[in-house]
Amino acid sequence: TVDSPDVHFEPVVKLKDVVVKTHEEDEDPIFKMRAKLFRFDTEANEWKERGTGDVKLLKHKETGKVRLLMRRDKTLKVCANHYITTDMVLSPNVGSDRSWVWNVAADLVDDEAERQLLAIRFANSENANKFKDAFEDAREANKKLASGSKDKVIEKKDEEEKKDEEKEEDTKNEPESGDKDKSAESGDKEGEKTDAEKKD
Repeated sequence: TVDSPDVHFEPVVKLKDVVVKTHEEDEDPIFKMRAKLFRFDTEANEWKERGTGDVKLLKHKETGKVRLLMRRDKTLKVCANHYITTDMVLSPNVGSDRSWVWNVAADLVDDEAERQLLAIRFANSENANKFKDAFEDAREANKKLASGSKDKVIEKKDEEEKKDEEKEEDTKNEPESGDKDKSAESGDKEGEKTDAEKKD
């Protein structure tokens, strides 16, 4: 048998390693559970499936804000993406103890924010209740952050107003340039009088 020579072909095009960002790098997952998501189609007047996958609650490492993110299995396409705001309330889905419904003012999917009515269904009622607890904790945490930022804005405004008032007081207390000249002139006249008195 003849040994076949080692043949090595250099690739025509060299592909560079591409780093794919999920935009989750700056966040910590505080909840993760498998579920099925639906959205209500107002035109068809019916619920339509959005996908099955892991629903996550992600907390930003710097701001502390919590958002809900869900991706479909295999494709990892986003099917829910929104911050948990104070007006979001989970309501039981009719006839089910393992499903919740809530309104979203701006659900950012496919780079477009839309108002949605969403429903999520879990494997059992225990998982559904765990999600509800985590969801409500996140809502309260975001509420505190929002009120804290408002307080900071008010404090900053008060400080600026106080500084403005202090500046106004300083300008009021400062003698006008004319008054300074007059006081200097009177001082000179008094000096002249004393010199004249001395001569007398």
